[in-house]
Amino acid sequence: MKTKKITLVILALFSVSGLFAQTETAAYKKVVERFTYYYNNNMSDSIFHILSKEMQEFLPIEKAKDFIASFTQQFGNITKTGFIRYNSSLAVYKAQFELGVLALNISLDKDSKINGISFKPYIPNNLPVMERNQTKLILPFENEWTVVWGGDTKEDNYHVDVQSQKNAFDFVIRNETGKSFRTNGNSNEDYYCFGRKLIAPCDGEVVLVVDGVKDNIPGEMNSFFPTGNTVVLKTMNNEYFYLCHFKHHSIAVKEGQNVKQGDLLGFCGNSGNSSEPHLHFHIQNVENMNIATGVKCYFEQILVNKETKTNYSPKKGERESN
Repeated sequence: MKTKKITLVILALFSVSGLFAQTETAAYKKVVERFTYYYNNNMSDSIFHILSKEMQEFLPIEKAKDFIASFTQQFGNITKTGFIRYNSSLAVYKAQFELGVLALNISLDKDSKINGISFKPYIPNNLPVMERNQTKLILPFENEWTVVWGGDTKEDNYHVDVQSQKNAFDFVIRNETGKSFRTNGNSNEDYYCFGRKLIAPCDGEVVLVVDGVKDNIPGEMNSFFPTGNTVVLKTMNNEYFYLCHFKHHSIAVKEGQNVKQGDLLGFCGNSGNSSEPHLHFHIQNVENMNIATGVKCYFEQILVNKETKTNYSPKKGERESN
């Protein structure tokens, strides 16, 4: 499962050498003030003229106008900016918009022209740091499932590139020949895991339920609702467990409900950004996926390829069961 990141416009990044002191320089302060004024007053031509030649080539005036118009429509005007720090050749600002908060990353050349600018999700510095789960877990399903994606490398787990999902797993059920479907895989019902029970891996409070997303036709994906039908559990240790792609209208719990380990949550489906029926499972340090960091997941005692493992984190290609 991939989530669609907040729509960010990265104009370009032509880094300049050198490190800066961790106090805002007059040049950056002036340029950010000018950029904010031009942006809020829809002065695309003026923004274009404070870009470096490389940036102007990368972002012609018409594209600059489209950028300002689309970004303003999505986030509104900038109401406040605050300097945070320098990261090598980039200055980082907290940019408060009418419709959200973003991190503004900006780079200047020797002539104080903008040669790199981007907006990214703003991540506060005071978020909790979690190396791994403290809550004792069982696998969130019955019988034996296979890890399609899982592990610490991109080869084993494409999720590693997404901050909130970097330790995620995708699980399916496969037969002895390695197939996840019975015949041709053209329908959801043909897949072994479709409609199978998904259970609570631990005690927790249900803090989010999404249950109205229709299942995809296999091979198609719904990136508009990337997690699909979803249950999020919060533990006593303030860990957030995401279980995604449930079957349409199959979720058996409600927000605010407390569940026990092993309780039925719903049934496996193919909703959201999913090409075939499967379960996506990961842990975060906070509930908001836009600012969260993924937490390494260990299960207390499971069977891995029929062998008992304790305090274990599954990997791609393994067959897992409780």
